[in-house]
Amino acid sequence: MQEHAPIGADESRKAPKGTQARVVQELREAIISGVYQPEAALSEVALAEVYGTSRTPIREALKQLQVEGLVEIRPRVGTFVRRPSRREVVELFQIKEMLEGLGARLLARRGRVAELDLLDENLLQARRAVQEQDAEAYARLVHEFHDLIVRGADNTRLLDHYRQLMNQLAYHRLVVSTLSRPGRLGASLDEHRGVVEHIREKDGFGAELAMRDHVRASEREVLADPVTGGRQSREDD
Repeated sequence: MQEHAPIGADESRKAPKGTQARVVQELREAIISGVYQPEAALSEVALAEVYGTSRTPIREALKQLQVEGLVEIRPRVGTFVRRPSRREVVELFQIKEMLEGLGARLLARRGRVAELDLLDENLLQARRAVQEQDAEAYARLVHEFHDLIVRGADNTRLLDHYRQLMNQLAYHRLVVSTLSRPGRLGASLDEHRGVVEHIREKDGFGAELAMRDHVRASEREVLADPVTGGRQSREDD
């Protein structure tokens, strides 16, 4: 797993920097993947036991994840996995559409690069997952597909912003939930194929439009799901 910079806080000096970075990364992955569901309580004592460390790096990791929008620390109440508002989900998908559309356009301009071969292999595996109705396997391939598109754009700033956004969305958790809807597996695969076809033809404009359409379709599925569609907030009213 990719290493993230340790959190800079005075209390963190009591714990080895490598320990704190590991806790942040592993706890982030657990939230994003759905091990800890939205609104689940996160006990410092229990997490310290799970991750084999003291409470100090756990406390600092939770502070970092609060900054990232993944947890909510309520004074004198506790810490909980954060459920974004419906408005936040919409806004994050609007940014996702722009970033991934740009990624598809830039990748199409590059011609025959390694990422294109990896995308072809991804589509083959995805087809098998659809045939077997294996939503969990397909969800992993969805994450890989989108990451390959943005990586293939060969723009480090775009990739950094994109991965931060995906963390905030806890995207894997959203995909697993929405793929259970009838017909969504096959429709998603068809959308992926359309994007890759435009990229293969070096049609940057078409690739961007196809990717934007795909992201909007995914957004509609997420918002239609009462579990993933985000909580209502005053701003949504």
